[in-house]
Amino acid sequence: MSAGRKLFAVDWQFMAAAANMAALPKMFGVEIAFAGRSNVGKSSLVNALTGRDGLARTSQTPGRTQELIFFTAGERLRLVDMPGYGYAAAPKAKVAAWTELIRAYLRGRQNLARVYVLIDARHGLKDTDAPVLDLLDESAVSYQVVLTKADQPKPAELATVTAATEAALKKRTAAYPGILVTASRTGAGIGELRAAVARLMDETR
Repeated sequence: MSAGRKLFAVDWQFMAAAANMAALPKMFGVEIAFAGRSNVGKSSLVNALTGRDGLARTSQTPGRTQELIFFTAGERLRLVDMPGYGYAAAPKAKVAAWTELIRAYLRGRQNLARVYVLIDARHGLKDTDAPVLDLLDESAVSYQVVLTKADQPKPAELATVTAATEAALKKRTAAYPGILVTASRTGAGIGELRAAVARLMDETR
């Protein structure tokens, strides 16, 4: 937990926005990415992790993030906010372009150490999550599920969703064991997620 606090207690800044592979920043250091359905709370989680409310843009409109958004606090670690999938208030051609960008990024980014797949704790895994999990398995990209908005369901409902998600992930080849449970609004689980990233950084030294 202490290492996680130190890792994120720095001056995080916006680095780049990439709408296509040619616009990606050069690979350097370690990248961790955040994927999830539109409106699952990716930007809010990035803000909670970094302690900067306005770092990642949040919106009540699903599909607001339309590019790969890179944040950095030095040379060693980058955070990547990925376009939401499943629903977006945008033309189908635009959504298809985001989907292809995500696919190309996951398959071709050699310094991508882990993808944190965000799942709404009120609903659990949905059919729209399956294609992304399939792609991560096929690409052999390590990923871990993070339940978001865990302050909203009742404890019994949260326990049911957590158990069902864990059971589904046992069949997944690239899924990292264990589920992280968070609530950006209250800060619950943010320390544990920071600690998980710190452990990952130690493993990649």
